[in-house]
Amino acid sequence: MIIIANKLIITSKHLKGEDGYRVFSIRVKENIIGKIDVMASDTGRSRNEIISMLLEYALDNCEIKLK
Repeated sequence: MIIIANKLIITSKHLKGEDGYRVFSIRVKENIIGKIDVMASDTGRSRNEIISMLLEYALDNCEIKLK
């Protein structure tokens, strides 16, 4: 995973990483799943890997404004 000019660049898969994950379920719109599936297919990564990268990027680059 590479971040350039606020863009998350997802590279093709090289090696399997270590574990230490937890499983949970979420509801996602079908059009979002379609986009994730295209990204997974294009990079050779799993849907899970793509979602994890996107979540990590979003958490590292979001700002919370309290009222």
